[in-house]
Amino acid sequence: MDYLAVNKQTWDERTKIHVTSDFYDVEGFISGKSSLNEIELTLIGDVNAKSLLHLQCHFGLDTLSWARLGAKTTGVDLSSEAIDKATSLASDLKLDANFVCSDVFQFNMSGDAKYDIVYTSYGVLCWLPDLTRWAETISRSLKQGGKFYLVEFHPVMDLLSGYSYFSKDTPDIEEEATYTENSGDEALPIVTWTHTISEVVNALVNAGIDIEAVDEYPYSPYECYEGLVQAENDMFKFMHKGQLVPLTYSIKGVKR
Repeated sequence: MDYLAVNKQTWDERTKIHVTSDFYDVEGFISGKSSLNEIELTLIGDVNAKSLLHLQCHFGLDTLSWARLGAKTTGVDLSSEAIDKATSLASDLKLDANFVCSDVFQFNMSGDAKYDIVYTSYGVLCWLPDLTRWAETISRSLKQGGKFYLVEFHPVMDLLSGYSYFSKDTPDIEEEATYTENSGDEALPIVTWTHTISEVVNALVNAGIDIEAVDEYPYSPYECYEGLVQAENDMFKFMHKGQLVPLTYSIKGVKR
């Protein structure tokens, strides 16, 4: 199976649904609303005048939100439909953002482009079969001393949902509707992989990224699993046998 072709087609179709959803609220974004959450804003801090590469950017709302904060941004995504929409939004809003349609593994193979920051977030790693190559893309795209930031959903929730915590030789191949409220009943094929946190950390370290911090959070800004309850600050939490479950985690690293 050509997993890239399958996932690209699915994300092209998902983008058409997402741009009209309340979940993404494109009209609100155009009016000035930021798509960024407190986790990543606190983690990354000031981006003014810095070059920022956003891997797996979807149709660019986070990328453009960082541009509004003063970063010179480049967004990369597999979906041509998403990149077309992101490019259109950047042009309409006159923001300093460039978008590239590319598989993450193939992006910047020459290593000519160097960035102050590489950022990726929320539901990105499951689409990648090989974190070694992912980390190599990050490393070759960072300036020496440049910062890498990941904010991701915690794999413990996938385990509680019936998926393997540990990596497998074969991916999970399923058909499901997308996660926005306007998804309807149309199920599209997806090909995904599981990755442990240790696998993520080791891939980065082996690629030349020194880890400065790993943090886990008992909340998510998105209601992305069944059974979540809304808590303070519009965050969502999940209890298992009376205990809080980690829903997200972050990694901060620096290119040595």
